[in-house]
Amino acid sequence: MGRRHRKSPLVESSRDPRHARTRVGVAFALLGIVALLLAAGGAASWWYLLVRPDVADVQPGQPVQIEIPQGAGTAEIAERLSEVGIVSNANRFRLEARRAGADGQLRAGIYDFETGMSYEQVIAELRSGPPIVYSTVTIPEGWVIEQVAERVERDAGIPAAEFEELARGGYEEFPREYLQEVPDGLLEGYLFPKTYRVREGSSARDVIEMMLDQFEIELAEVDVAAAEARGFTLHELVTMASIIERETRVADERVYVSSVIHNRLEKGMRLEIDATIEYLLPGTRFRLTYEDLEIDSPYNTYRNAGLPPGPICSPGLASLKAAAAPADTEYIFYVLTDPDGSHTFTETYEEFLRAKERSKEVFGE
Repeated sequence: MGRRHRKSPLVESSRDPRHARTRVGVAFALLGIVALLLAAGGAASWWYLLVRPDVADVQPGQPVQIEIPQGAGTAEIAERLSEVGIVSNANRFRLEARRAGADGQLRAGIYDFETGMSYEQVIAELRSGPPIVYSTVTIPEGWVIEQVAERVERDAGIPAAEFEELARGGYEEFPREYLQEVPDGLLEGYLFPKTYRVREGSSARDVIEMMLDQFEIELAEVDVAAAEARGFTLHELVTMASIIERETRVADERVYVSSVIHNRLEKGMRLEIDATIEYLLPGTRFRLTYEDLEIDSPYNTYRNAGLPPGPICSPGLASLKAAAAPADTEYIFYVLTDPDGSHTFTETYEEFLRAKERSKEVFGE
């Protein structure tokens, strides 16, 4: 009889389904471990890229001023912010900016931030732009260009010399129709006295334009047509108003000083007004000398008939209105007779002399 061949036990065990399942399980276990390791590595990378602070040991809440330059992209801005600790991670900032749709919308400028701010807050402020800083500049009635320039320099940081030079540019620099009459380009009288809010970074031209705009706004309330009906140009009206501004301290007297000016002009008399002489002199004088009255200048209304060639200060609205609508009087003289700034107005020279004596009693020679 022939021998039966039997399978090798080793061969039999290698083909056993139970052993095959074991090998598959081990393989899946290894893959799982690899996946976990990869996941752990990805988490570590994510933490490093988006969470880990770019700068260590930054104390939150510390004030930081930062400048974002023109043309800076989100990546550059993110680096600048993270370098000083305003945000902790530049990559996270870029991600949050992209999620917020803020790419290309972050504005240049100087910002006052704090360290450790939220990404959302920083993005919102950069979108809005830097806060606008204004200076308050108050120009009183009756000031001349030099005084205005000094105040603008003090309160807005604009050089006085630059302001003064431009304020002599007249129609060529500021082509507004009414400035064509201005002699020698001097804008005296047209820089309207007011309180202005001057934006940081403004130039002398910006401020002068603002003052001229305000002059036009205020002028709309003045009866310019009435002055023109009397034969006066706008420039002459502003010149009269400037004299009234410098000659009066009591508001109710503006229309009476105006009536004296109008009456003397109608009669062909010289105005003989001290304020026009004072405009030529440095500082402020209470009483003029006889030598002062002899100054050779077209602004000397003691020597020259008619109005001076231009305004002697910046008049306010009340003086502009008074110049256009004087009181209906026969006054041709006035003299200061009270320490509060009140005048005595007279129709005759004799009355004027008596009032002048009273003035001497109050103020002395």
